[in-house]
Amino acid sequence: MIKDFLPVTKQDMEKRGWEQADFVYISGDAYVDHPSFGTAIISRLLEAHGYKVAIIPQPDWKDEESIQTFGRPRLGFLVSAGNMDSMVNHYTVSKKRRSADAYTPGQVMGKRPDYATIVYCNLIRKVYKDVPVIIGGIEASLRRFAHYDYWSDRFKHSILIDSQADLLLYGMGEHAMIEVAEALDSGIDIRDISYVRGTVWKAKDISGISDGICLPSYEEMKQDKLKYAESFRIQYNNTDPFTAKTLLEQYRDNLYLVQNPPAYPLTTQEMDDVYDLNYMRTYHPMYEKDGGIPAIQEVKFSLVSARGCFGGCSFCALTFHQGRIIQARSHASILKEAKLLTKDPDFKGYIHDVGGPSANFRIPSCEKQLTQGVCMNRQCLFPKPCPNLKVDHGDYLELLRKLRNLPGVKKVFIRSGIRFDYLIYDSDDTFLEELCRYHISGQLKTAPEHVSDSVLSCMGKPEHAVYQAFSEKFQKMNRKLGMKQYTVPYLMSSHPASTLKDAVKLAEYLRDIGHMPEQVQDFYPTPSTLSTCMYYTGVDPRTMERVYVPVSPHEKAMQRALIQYRMPGNYALVHEALVKAGRKDMIGYDRKCLIRPEAKEKVIRSDSSASEKMSKKKKTLRNIHKKKK
Repeated sequence: MIKDFLPVTKQDMEKRGWEQADFVYISGDAYVDHPSFGTAIISRLLEAHGYKVAIIPQPDWKDEESIQTFGRPRLGFLVSAGNMDSMVNHYTVSKKRRSADAYTPGQVMGKRPDYATIVYCNLIRKVYKDVPVIIGGIEASLRRFAHYDYWSDRFKHSILIDSQADLLLYGMGEHAMIEVAEALDSGIDIRDISYVRGTVWKAKDISGISDGICLPSYEEMKQDKLKYAESFRIQYNNTDPFTAKTLLEQYRDNLYLVQNPPAYPLTTQEMDDVYDLNYMRTYHPMYEKDGGIPAIQEVKFSLVSARGCFGGCSFCALTFHQGRIIQARSHASILKEAKLLTKDPDFKGYIHDVGGPSANFRIPSCEKQLTQGVCMNRQCLFPKPCPNLKVDHGDYLELLRKLRNLPGVKKVFIRSGIRFDYLIYDSDDTFLEELCRYHISGQLKTAPEHVSDSVLSCMGKPEHAVYQAFSEKFQKMNRKLGMKQYTVPYLMSSHPASTLKDAVKLAEYLRDIGHMPEQVQDFYPTPSTLSTCMYYTGVDPRTMERVYVPVSPHEKAMQRALIQYRMPGNYALVHEALVKAGRKDMIGYDRKCLIRPEAKEKVIRSDSSASEKMSKKKKTLRNIHKKKK
């Protein structure tokens, strides 16, 4: 097997002696051949199974020739928007255009279109009418059903409908991709590949589907938001490969969207194989003249140890994409990759991260998940830890110790996020001690998200007392070690259920701990999260109970400003928020107050006082004038 980047030009393909590619992969990202990039994983996996894959990164969507670099592929086009949803990549939560794109050379914006997957597929259809088109990646995965689109403020079709693609692969896609490739290679028509787990397809006749669940139709959901909430609850309860049913969503009398159950999790050996593929581990050299691809810097010296997350936060799409079952690599696989890092000329001795969606999740939350799946109507950590929850950091500790002892490694950091609500239930403090001693430097970033229990409940997070207990335990451990390290809380404003009074409560907490966040995450309604469903429908789909939702940009700005109440530029918003929340007691000179009285109030009082003095003076003069008469 050739150790080189996959072809990006016709000349590259000819150098390999290919007359035709089996698959042409079109991506909204620049070409980075690293296992943190979906394009690299899927293309290298296909290569390992004997398929010829060529890459067209960031084609000019206004030019039909840009997707004809390699001509017609033998088996089909693969299309992805990239590592991010293209709309998240392009716009802030306030819907302002971002100024830089870390997945593009020179961070130049505009190298991919809005709704990139749809645009690329429609371009392919203009040129190649009948070639199989398969879509995947985070954008396709999270928009696989009819969904609310925050940026257009509209309820949209499944991306499979609007893109005119033939098949959608959701989740991480390794199992499904190879099964689909083998089916195409054997001569099966793309329209007949309706049996692969982890795929979504279109059907005109559903009479042969006996165990499917019919969701509300697209038209029903478009007319009634509560129907969408009902549909989302069913979708959410059918994300586990061991228990999920086939789901059907009707669009017209003769058109249905069909989602097969999710693919089964990768075994440890399969995970190892994926991360041991023939990666170049950096961006294509054609980008060097433009300064490279900034996104590689965050992952170049980091190690992925696991996938999946049983945390179940409402605002996170991991349940819909990677699933709740933890899939972990072996120590040998991770150590092998770590040794490769130490040989990189740019390596300075620091491994930046060892983790996954949650760093300290290395094992399933309970034994039954590996054979029976996760509970359909129950969370592992929320609202209280499940009695069957297995809390054990032993395997992760052993891995970290091995990595610390590698020649050339000075320090191993953990930056991908520690689940404090899991750590706090560990009766053995060894992991916390070694975390403080070896794996952070001055501060530990944590994600309590809020302090109001009503907001935390909607977020799927534990009550605030759990975070307080963790903070105290963390400080106690640091005192024991003679270290001065701090927790830095990551907070979110304007999440569904958060009122102005809740936002003030959060500001008071920050005042009490003496913390002023440099950055604040305003809730961002991205596709396929429970929180986005709440934002759009005004109800919690788990209970169908009404939820207060701050949707006005002005109120969202006030809630965000309260978290950074000390910033002079936020004064007017904080003042207005406190007045509207009925918390004028927080405006004053007492040390408990958030802000001092507004300067204008002083002016008004001064003007009022001056007016009173002038009025008295005029009255005195009139009296003197009367006496003279």
